[in-house]
Amino acid sequence: MSLPLVVAITGASGAPYAVRLLQALAQADCHVHLTISPSGAAVIKQELGLQLDLQSLSLDSLLLARFPWEPAAPTGDSGVGQQLVNQWRSATASWKYHHYQDYMTPIASGSFLTAGMIICPCSGSTLSGIARAAGSNLIQRAAEVHLKERRKLVVVPRETPLSTIALENMQRLSQAGAVVLPAMPGWYHGVQRLDDLINFVVARILDQFGLGEGLIDRWGAET
Repeated sequence: MSLPLVVAITGASGAPYAVRLLQALAQADCHVHLTISPSGAAVIKQELGLQLDLQSLSLDSLLLARFPWEPAAPTGDSGVGQQLVNQWRSATASWKYHHYQDYMTPIASGSFLTAGMIICPCSGSTLSGIARAAGSNLIQRAAEVHLKERRKLVVVPRETPLSTIALENMQRLSQAGAVVLPAMPGWYHGVQRLDDLINFVVARILDQFGLGEGLIDRWGAET
């Protein structure tokens, strides 16, 4: 993929989906422009025990984040193969991080070409801000840019139950051209671990950009 992808992390539950998505994009050697809301960082701390500095973000801290259900790694061991770590670092060397309040970044303008944008997970307030064209931060502004430029926008809500207002916001986004892809993992692909459920959702996100192969077994695929 020659054009970059914009990825935003907001304050809905589902930090493991965001981390696995970034890992998969690094493995696919995609160029990424990343931004994270304060609520997104708070959820990452709550669910993964990882404190992020949104003023000066370390991508390694995200890519090497340990999921709570994984066994503790020996001291000095990230638990991830060194070859894979080196691949991630090479791929992410050109990634760009943008502060959520910085409207002077490229992704705030429609003249900056991208392959699309993913908001994972996508909070209800983010859904509302985009659906009402009332963007109050860079994430919502970038999403509005993708809608007006008719570029792919994938939003990944993770909430249940859904209020009528949230459903209406999703409908508005869908009608405007966005792909509404709730974090609803399937169970038909030989689930054995929590990672299989995470990979299912991430694969479906990446399918929207032709990048989802290898994460899950497909329905009806030859074994």
